[in-house]
Amino acid sequence: MSEPSCKDGTKQDYEHNIPDVEKDTQSVIETSEEDGGSQYLSVWSRKLLRFSVEARGIRPVPLEERTDTQFSKIFFIWLSTNFNILSFSAGTLGPVVYGLSLRDSCLVILFFNLLCAALPAYLTTWGPKLGLRQMCQARYSFGYYGVILPCILNLVGMTGFCILNAILGGQTISAVSNGHVSWTVGIVVITIISLLISFCGYKVLNWYERLCWIPVLIVFVIALGVGGHHLSNPPPAQPATAVSILSFASTIAGFVITYSPLSSDFTIYMNSKVPSWKIFSWSYAGFLIPIVTIQCFGAAAAIAAPFTPSWSAGYADGNVGGLLQAMLGPTHGFGRFLTVLLSLSVTANMATTMYSFCLNAQVCVPALVALPRYVFSLVATAIIIPLAIVGSHRFYATLSDFLGIIGYWASAFGAVILLEHFVFRHNSPLSYDIQHWNAPRKLPLGAAALAASVMSFGLVIPCMDQVWFVGPIAKTSGDVGFEVAFAVTGVLYVPFRAVERRLWGA
Repeated sequence: MSEPSCKDGTKQDYEHNIPDVEKDTQSVIETSEEDGGSQYLSVWSRKLLRFSVEARGIRPVPLEERTDTQFSKIFFIWLSTNFNILSFSAGTLGPVVYGLSLRDSCLVILFFNLLCAALPAYLTTWGPKLGLRQMCQARYSFGYYGVILPCILNLVGMTGFCILNAILGGQTISAVSNGHVSWTVGIVVITIISLLISFCGYKVLNWYERLCWIPVLIVFVIALGVGGHHLSNPPPAQPATAVSILSFASTIAGFVITYSPLSSDFTIYMNSKVPSWKIFSWSYAGFLIPIVTIQCFGAAAAIAAPFTPSWSAGYADGNVGGLLQAMLGPTHGFGRFLTVLLSLSVTANMATTMYSFCLNAQVCVPALVALPRYVFSLVATAIIIPLAIVGSHRFYATLSDFLGIIGYWASAFGAVILLEHFVFRHNSPLSYDIQHWNAPRKLPLGAAALAASVMSFGLVIPCMDQVWFVGPIAKTSGDVGFEVAFAVTGVLYVPFRAVERRLWGA
């Protein structure tokens, strides 16, 4: 396949507008050597450079190297990342786990995605302005050392998403083979493909994400075409309770709001003169179009499955891959090929997540900045494969628990980042001195951000509704933990940060 051409010009124009990652990576290799990086690794980095492998990690991209004007790239990043069977699975939670009707499930999916997608979409606009990865930006509120805690939580969250995707991909491959290929083999195949994409970095990742959503769209359209008549008459809606609606809403929020800690990782090479509304619009559409559409499709399929014998058999034990295989069953042998394409759809999500995993590892352990970014793709793979294999037969319990929990901390993180930017830095990129990105004493102490975030859980915990714990407030209201985390963290952060600035100075 050839590289996509620029919308308004030739391929030559496209190549002129993309960032010179090779030149950028060469400077990273030289800096790594100065910082004590391994000479052996530097030799390999130069060899990999010939194949467009990006080595740059968390070091800022200088203003003169932010040259990419292909702003639609960020739309395709989020479109492909979410146009997959994980989004489909998240939608099935409404009827399967929370007992909601199709109407109520779709309304929750629509309105809570409209609300929660705004935060990660907005944070993508900071990449061109600052040239900093998202968790490096967080140092300007959480501090050089304080940001390590959010980084650890983000690493756990990203690992969890990769595990869920690997399980889904493995399930689907196994379903296609009628069990001749085990879930374990499927998980390994999916993870290795994702490793190869994330290993290469910015250029290959953007090329892949620009194209990989197309076959997935075709498959979903065919599935809707051959099985859509089963979706036309859902059972009568049962009255929904506030508890079930808000608990499902918390899960939906956890799905999209957790992109916030990696939002700008994919926009730091873009031209700094781009209007923020343009990046926001591309990103917001990139989140909403696939997530809302595919999650609603998943909810409809889950409701119809008990009334369609072949679907019900395929969906046994919550096997989403088996359900999709059954939906494509009328196409016979061609349906198996289509199901394989669906299994590969999760690689787009895993590749972007593993890419950001590499960056978070360097922020979490600053000494690792001397190593090339792609080294940590190998580390991520070594973690994901065994954990996915172990958790593969508890998918629904894992999915619902995981999405509900990670939304809490991501919501608190978002409140801190936004208030620091608007209240204390007056919405000005110039207030972030990029020269201080790696200087602990020149950055905030981080005590205010950590205290506000941690103390908010004094109210978040009573508002949690999880399988293993239901708080006293959540028993009557449903899970409102992510809303409370955002509000309480915001209320506490402003006075805490004002005191910190007076005492610390930064």
